[in-house]
Amino acid sequence: MIVSALLTSVGINTALCVLFFTLYSILRKQSSNYKVYIPRLLALGASRITPFNLKQLIPSPDWVAKAWSISEEDLFTSAGLDALVFMRLITFSLKIFAFAGVIGILVLVPINGWGNQLEEVDIVDFAGNSLDVFTITNVNSGSNWLWVHFFAVYIVSGFTCLQLHHEYKYIASKRISYFSSCKPQPHQFTILVHSIPTSSSCSISDSVESFFKDLYPSTYLSHVVIRRTNKIQTLLSKSKNLYRRIAQLRSNPTQQKYKHGGGIFGFFGPKDNLIDHYGKKLEDIEENLRLKQSEASLIAEEARAAFVFFKSRYGAASAFHLQPSINPTQWITEPAPQPHDVFWPFFSESFMKQWISKLVVIVVCISFTILFLIPVVIVQGLTNLKQLEVLFPFLKSILAVKFVTQVITGYLPSLILQMSLKLVPPVMGFLSSIQGYISHSDIEMSASKKVIWFTVWNVFFATVFSGSVFHQLEVILDLRDITGKLAVAVPAQASFFITYVATTGWTNVLSELLQIIPLISSLIKRPFTKQEDEFEAPSFFYHRDVPRVLFFGLLGITYFFLAPLILPFLLVYLCLAYIIYRNQVRFLCMLSHFIQYVCEILENWLFTWLALIQCFCIMQFTNVYTPKYETAGRFWPIVHDSMIFSLVLMQLIAVGSFALKKLSPASTWTLPLPVFTLLFNHYCRRRFLPIFTAYSAESLIKKDREDEKDTSMGEFYNQLLNVYKDPALFPIQHSSNTDSLVSPLLS
Repeated sequence: MIVSALLTSVGINTALCVLFFTLYSILRKQSSNYKVYIPRLLALGASRITPFNLKQLIPSPDWVAKAWSISEEDLFTSAGLDALVFMRLITFSLKIFAFAGVIGILVLVPINGWGNQLEEVDIVDFAGNSLDVFTITNVNSGSNWLWVHFFAVYIVSGFTCLQLHHEYKYIASKRISYFSSCKPQPHQFTILVHSIPTSSSCSISDSVESFFKDLYPSTYLSHVVIRRTNKIQTLLSKSKNLYRRIAQLRSNPTQQKYKHGGGIFGFFGPKDNLIDHYGKKLEDIEENLRLKQSEASLIAEEARAAFVFFKSRYGAASAFHLQPSINPTQWITEPAPQPHDVFWPFFSESFMKQWISKLVVIVVCISFTILFLIPVVIVQGLTNLKQLEVLFPFLKSILAVKFVTQVITGYLPSLILQMSLKLVPPVMGFLSSIQGYISHSDIEMSASKKVIWFTVWNVFFATVFSGSVFHQLEVILDLRDITGKLAVAVPAQASFFITYVATTGWTNVLSELLQIIPLISSLIKRPFTKQEDEFEAPSFFYHRDVPRVLFFGLLGITYFFLAPLILPFLLVYLCLAYIIYRNQVRFLCMLSHFIQYVCEILENWLFTWLALIQCFCIMQFTNVYTPKYETAGRFWPIVHDSMIFSLVLMQLIAVGSFALKKLSPASTWTLPLPVFTLLFNHYCRRRFLPIFTAYSAESLIKKDREDEKDTSMGEFYNQLLNVYKDPALFPIQHSSNTDSLVSPLLS
């Protein structure tokens, strides 16, 4: 790819930036769009109607002052530690690539351009130069200038490890302080036990009570046996859909059409009003629903699982960590998730079904990964202009137009790949949901890992090692010369990934700002809903956005010494992401120190970006997303492991690159670097990871002693017995006949 094609892609995305920012500044002021741009504020009771004013049609930066005035404590309190972890990921990446950018742009790019292994840089026709002349490939073999790349690899690796240690330590301390300062939470006193052995002489409930009373007589409090409610959940879904349909019909009298009833084929006979028709169906479903709820109280509907409550956190932790039974396949214990984080469909499946589901998920993930190579192959075909002319001879006249060629080879491939990748997070989320996890947070973390490795394989390795899946497997599994193969293949795709960052990265964060899908959905539903209708503020999709940022981090670390031109585009992406996500989830990091730090490196031009970003992110996080659950920072180990993988991959590529460039001493001296990185990772896992898996006995006992002085703990214990109740057993209130249907038969 030549520089002009990249500039075309950057120009298109810059125009989109300006357009999206302008549209957002106007659309966010319209009261009809409040459900899209400030749903969280509406859920907290903000006014839904604003009198029309001409100022609403004029873009204005008034949100800057509002965002600037929000304190860190307010943002942390409202968004939680998980939002903190996500934003620390972005600021961490900004620090790394700002530091690497100084070395890459000011030092490595001139050295790469100074070489003439491929060709010399044409200063007069700069836009006609190939991007490859600014990569390490253009440095002459055996040149002593390659030692600069060697020292750059060591310096950036060391700086990244220092920052990883700092972030791990900081977030671990935040997790401990969060636990120390929070009020008693139900999940801290609760464990989940499943695979409970059945007995003909007593019920599951009696077995649980006798078992835990015998093992923990001083700390056991009570328990709740889980009921099978999969049929009830199906009926609830139907009743909710009918209720929404009736609400839509009532809000729009013109849609209250009539339905023919009875007669031949339903076309002849008396007419029934649709509201009455759906109302009768809703009453029938709710009658059946109440019956199923009453049946759920029977012993036959007991699942072999229960939530067990203890009088202290230490008692619950002891019951979880110690194997309860001689038979390890029975009385299996897990930490209980937060009540609103429980994934209730988990309990409706048998152990055998869950085991089979795990195998099916593995097979489906592999099949999906292989099938996804199809759009990757299409993308690779678009980047090869000569191959396009051979496959489609009738396009020769069109491809002769310079602008069309630049768009097809520079912008279109990344756009097609981006649209294809939109399918991945929902698919992986669904596969994780049937894999046997007991909480939404566990499902989302599992989906995050799947999306990360799917993206690394299908976007990075599949693009780098172009060809069939068997060829890719052969290349990757043949470890005899893997560093040499990476050294040849990775720099060859530098131009594609630079365009990928500029296209996919920028477009994704801008679409997050404009909320395109929710906006279109709102426009479609608007004629059928009222402004005062109830709604839920959306939650943040970590399994969609965390893998995306981590993958761009992999590209930045891998290419910083191979093709440093990728770094400015990554910095712009991270700046936009910092602004927009901070506004979406309401979150603030230690920005004043960060701005001072970055400005010392990149001077005033980056300060302007970050100042704008700070304000924009605060507004989006404040207005849109609401926390669905709180894992207290358990996402950070995923971030850490991913960054370690990126570092080791970059170092292995460096070993092969120096060997390929006939600088054997540099290749040899780079070999210890992956070993040092893995040793550093081992230290971090031993030092910090236990903090993210469980709290220490010291912390638990200290909190329990504080509770002994709290007079409200008696009321907390009473409430504890009711918080882990399946929502499927809650009272029904959809039917218009509320007198008879306000409560289920189940007590």
